[in-house]
Amino acid sequence: MLRFFLIMLFGFLILGKNDSMRWNENYKLTWEDFKAQPRAQVDAVALTVSGISFSYSLSQNNDGDYKYQTFVEAHFYPEKSWYKPEVSNSHILVHEQLHFDLTELYARKLRKRIAETSFTEQIRSELNQLNDDINEALEIAQNKYDFETNHSINIEAQKQWEDYITNELKKLRAFRFIGNQ
Repeated sequence: MLRFFLIMLFGFLILGKNDSMRWNENYKLTWEDFKAQPRAQVDAVALTVSGISFSYSLSQNNDGDYKYQTFVEAHFYPEKSWYKPEVSNSHILVHEQLHFDLTELYARKLRKRIAETSFTEQIRSELNQLNDDINEALEIAQNKYDFETNHSINIEAQKQWEDYITNELKKLRAFRFIGNQ
């Protein structure tokens, strides 16, 4: 008897795909992609809301062996992202794009970890733990990026992060999203 399980887990936000944009190496965010109302009461000039969507399907044959398929994507959420037009510029837009790129980097790291893991009969909990670990690491990286760049003000640190993210994405190119995974 074949059992089929589908579990949809969203790493950062629980939103439908119609409410988001999947990361694409050939597309850079524009200010028109930021559709939420700016928050006047906060010091931030812009906010990028992005996250990793993660799902998997499992099947088990009569011998107890599992087959699995995973689906991992980096998403940007336009309806949750905003900017203050009167104080925003192209430099800040690059900073916001790098938040999204950082999300893609961690999506690739998740795909890599899944590909390199030898799962046991506890595959569900192991997949969920990999997802949890990556999302925790992503949150730490996003905060570190903002701290070290002082939210884009530190030009030198901003450039270092840009180079780092670009190089890491290249290193993990084999784990980029390609259609159905």
